[in-house]
Amino acid sequence: MTRALLVIDVQNDFCPGGALAVNGGDTIVPGINQLMTEFDAVVLTQDWHPAGHSSFASSHEGKEPMEMTEMPYGPQVLWPDHCIQGSHGAQFHPDLTTDRADLIIRKGFDPAIDSYSAFFENDHETPTGLEGYLRTRGIEDLTLVGLATDFCVNFSAVDAAKLGFGVTVRTDLCRAIDLNGSLQAALEGMTQAGAGIA
Repeated sequence: MTRALLVIDVQNDFCPGGALAVNGGDTIVPGINQLMTEFDAVVLTQDWHPAGHSSFASSHEGKEPMEMTEMPYGPQVLWPDHCIQGSHGAQFHPDLTTDRADLIIRKGFDPAIDSYSAFFENDHETPTGLEGYLRTRGIEDLTLVGLATDFCVNFSAVDAAKLGFGVTVRTDLCRAIDLNGSLQAALEGMTQAGAGIA
């Protein structure tokens, strides 16, 4: 076994009607379900924030969603409250075939630090444990799909490439927020890191 499909944050809050909806976020679900059948292993990631998370604009007086702030670990976009643990918004999209998942990685549960990547929190040091899981299963190549291309997919792909995994990002099965040109920057950054864009 060398190949795994990594499905990033296909959750209600990132789909139309959700708190941080990505345009067309629900349209990729059927294609992801179909793609799952082609892989030996499927891993899902799930944004899983406690209420009052430090990345929420509502936790910072006078700040609005999509504004930037400075955290101890670096610049941070302030988001609307989303993917709160146990909420409907944090659940996977109801049409996503979650039964195919070998593993679900929850991220963003530390109230003091956001976590875009499936591999590390936003300090780029604190691991989620996913690398160890993949290594012990002999998985060397990853295909990434999901939400959003320019944030959690991007950070996951860059980290996976830096860790030495073969990485392919299926942009047809991703959707982006595209905040001030973030999509183009993400595509360039993933390519520079060594990820293949398909």
